[in-house]
Amino acid sequence: MKSYFFDTVLLPGGWARNVQLSVTPAGEIAEVCADARRGDSTHIAGVALPGMPNLHSHAFQRALAGLAEFRAHPSDSFWSWRKLMYEFVGQITAEQLQAIAAQLYLEMLKAGYTSVAEFHYVHHDASGRPYADVATMSHAIVAAAQLTGIGLTHLPVLYMSSGFGEQTATEGQRRFTHADVHSFLELVQKLQQAYGSDPQVSIGVAPHSLRAVPAAALLEVTSAFSQMDTNAPIHIHIAEQVKEVEDCVAHTGLRPVEWLLNNLQLDRRWCLVHATHLTEAETVRLAGSEAIAGLCPTTEANLGDGLFPLAPFLDSSGRIGVGSDSNSSVSPIEELRWLEYGQRLISRRRNIAADGTTPHVGRNLWQRCCNGGAQALGKLTGSIESGYRADLVVLDPEHPILAGRLQDQLLDCFVFSGNSNPITDVITGGKRVIENGRHLHEQGIVNSFRAAIRAASL
Repeated sequence: MKSYFFDTVLLPGGWARNVQLSVTPAGEIAEVCADARRGDSTHIAGVALPGMPNLHSHAFQRALAGLAEFRAHPSDSFWSWRKLMYEFVGQITAEQLQAIAAQLYLEMLKAGYTSVAEFHYVHHDASGRPYADVATMSHAIVAAAQLTGIGLTHLPVLYMSSGFGEQTATEGQRRFTHADVHSFLELVQKLQQAYGSDPQVSIGVAPHSLRAVPAAALLEVTSAFSQMDTNAPIHIHIAEQVKEVEDCVAHTGLRPVEWLLNNLQLDRRWCLVHATHLTEAETVRLAGSEAIAGLCPTTEANLGDGLFPLAPFLDSSGRIGVGSDSNSSVSPIEELRWLEYGQRLISRRRNIAADGTTPHVGRNLWQRCCNGGAQALGKLTGSIESGYRADLVVLDPEHPILAGRLQDQLLDCFVFSGNSNPITDVITGGKRVIENGRHLHEQGIVNSFRAAIRAASL
């Protein structure tokens, strides 16, 4: 059994010194001993935190970061950005996708994400026909995760229509769409069979959105998937844009989150990604469902989506996690910072995400999003305790932004003191994948990414 020794660790009960972790061959923490002796354990100097789960990612979009920052339309919005995304996704190959995803996952690890939920909807070839192996593009994502060592919850996406009322999918969506639920579930079953024995890979499901999955199909796929796997996560885009809300009301008479709450049994398995535009009643009901609100502040800002009602949601005991979504930014601390700063701007107050139990905003947000992200990924991670995945990040306490800071103050400085990265080491599933700031396969991953970008003419 492998063991590690850390100088300082954030445990569920608080900060501890001289902590020894024993890790099973399957990557789980077998035992946590504070005030221990180092012995033969591998010593990693610094401050260890639970690794952050990233609950929402579209890996291929990392290749688009920065390319839509010019005015192409007098009223640029999410919808004009989506046109550029469709142009790129129409040409990407499985090999290029794997290279882009590997580079992205490398960046995630170095930034403090130790696992990721990949919301994957590029299924078919460039003409829109299924590959001979229908899971070809999913295999590329899993291969990238396995190369880098990041924990993966793979979420194949059901996409059937271009808008409410079962509108025919557009040419730009030809690589996404399934004609029926049956063919989609065949893909899910194939992935479960292929990766069911890998402790680092989990399979969930993601009906894309209410506009892209007709109501009958949504009810069918969630019911069938729940019978296939009673514990696996279900994610859905919801209420991201005002236009989406307006279209949903026009078609169903209900707002998107209201429709979900009225028609499906939302529970801990569900992650509602964005849920930006909520009424007060929806906010309270969503919090009471125990579903996760999957927040992606840097993407929501980049696309002009809006701001989630964080304070009333937390006041109602709502559960949150963060994701990098379009991957224009790959940094959990930037997601947390923007989550807090957005609320400060609209309320004109400070320290919104603090409470009586945890008055330090950095620690409160880190712990809440570790716990919520773990629930959204369907993984026992996000906490350093026996039985959980050994997923940790280690900070250098002598880094200039942390020097002289201790415990909760150190975590506040990590989140709010700028973009200089003090992470030295990262452990995922018990394996030390980042050591002294470097990944074993880093140069090869970077070279493959560069080649993929050049080949795609981006």
